[in-house]
Amino acid sequence: MSEATTRRQAAKGAGADGTRRGPVVAALMLGMALAALDGTIVATAVPQIVGDLGGLSVFSWLFSGYLLAVTVTLPVYGKLSDTFGRKPVLIAGIVLFLIGSVLCASAWSMGSLIAFRVVQGLGGGALQGTVQTIAADLYPLKERPRIQARLSSVWAASSVAGPAVGGVLAGYADWRWIFLVNVPVGLLALWLIARHLAAPARTAPHARVAGAPPHARVRIDWAGALAIFATGAVLITALVQGGVAWPWLSAPSLGLLGAAAALAALTVVIERRAAEPIIPGWVWRRRTIAAVNLSLGALGLLMVAPTVFLPTYAQSVLGLGPIAAGFVLSSWTLSWPISAAFSNRVYTRIGFRNTAILGISLALLLLLAFPLLPFPGEPWQPTLLMLLLGAALGLFQLPLMVGVQSTVPYEERGTTTASVLFVRQVGQSVGAALFGAVANGVLAARLGADTDLDTLAHALNTTDRIRRAVDTAVDYVYLGAAGAAALALVVLLTIAPRRFPVLKEQTADPEPAGPKP
Repeated sequence: MSEATTRRQAAKGAGADGTRRGPVVAALMLGMALAALDGTIVATAVPQIVGDLGGLSVFSWLFSGYLLAVTVTLPVYGKLSDTFGRKPVLIAGIVLFLIGSVLCASAWSMGSLIAFRVVQGLGGGALQGTVQTIAADLYPLKERPRIQARLSSVWAASSVAGPAVGGVLAGYADWRWIFLVNVPVGLLALWLIARHLAAPARTAPHARVAGAPPHARVRIDWAGALAIFATGAVLITALVQGGVAWPWLSAPSLGLLGAAAALAALTVVIERRAAEPIIPGWVWRRRTIAAVNLSLGALGLLMVAPTVFLPTYAQSVLGLGPIAAGFVLSSWTLSWPISAAFSNRVYTRIGFRNTAILGISLALLLLLAFPLLPFPGEPWQPTLLMLLLGAALGLFQLPLMVGVQSTVPYEERGTTTASVLFVRQVGQSVGAALFGAVANGVLAARLGADTDLDTLAHALNTTDRIRRAVDTAVDYVYLGAAGAAALALVVLLTIAPRRFPVLKEQTADPEPAGPKP
């Protein structure tokens, strides 16, 4: 392709492969909105769903089943997108998500609705991973913060708008419309992707396997995919249900955790023997990818503190209503994408690693500041902390994601992106279980053996003793989140290379000059 043709395509907003970036970015944002809205929009309709279908004792699986399916399929979709291309994987994910949405709207019992939510999650895994990968494919290194900030803004808007939309649909229409509204949005995204996303030429998968003949048939590691799915399913079930459906030290919890460890060992054996493994060994052997995985896994862990526990703190301790409590939480979703959008001005000067270190160091200080807030305090105090925390995490998360995507070629970018998102999702599951146990343990010690945070969150009368107990419990949770931030900082200081090895075919390396470690 001539240089003049390339310039003409750029002027029209088209990539080197003919992809029209504007419509495709719109489709990516619509696809991200589908995945982002799904959790928040359903939460407000739970009373109506339970009133219609019953199943109060298992309704939590409406969320756990979806999370499980998304998490365990991320590595599989990442590898498939590297093998067969992004376009067919994303189209398949959108179609599967829409099928699951229609099935959810037609559910006749809580059991069927949970099963159909799992189908939705199978599509949601493709949406989350492939959207992030295509965004990196479309834009050169210097422009990636812009598209990543747009995707982050979708998550921010969804966290604010989701509960309101869900409440309106459940209150004035029918809870089934919560799932049916996905259909027109998904169909529009599907049409834009099918029409405007071109599949760039890439190396054939078999060409990357040593000794493979030129026309070898593509071999998919189905055994590895099944092993990863089984390992993730058992582990997340243990984390989600432990301390809720049964005690942590009970036979079910210990049995599931033991089974997860055994399945993880089996997965390692299968992946080592596979010609084209779903999770290849280089994901953990390369310092940059391993450091980013561990760091963003710690991010998933620490994000649980504000997202899960801050609303209860705002209502029980500060005495705010649900809407005002939601605003306290949403303040960090406003500053996060803004900070991420401007992070390139920082990492082009000091590098990916140093920018991330700056962001997580600020986040560590802010998390440590939360227990120092006065009791009961004023609402503006945690709101300000959350606003600053979002800005700090924007400086931390986006440079790592952009940096690690820029160190791998096209045929490895899907696997790399999916591995990062997978570890972060697992971190969130571990954080929910760990911090839930911490909070309930503090409450039980102060109020009684049978007291837990879920019970107090729905209590009509909150005495001063209860408010102080909740305040202390949330303080301990934030200290735990600070520990996760400290872990991420240690990983960046000890494992991450000082200078990310950005590939030459990317734009110019933004890292400061200097010898590589």
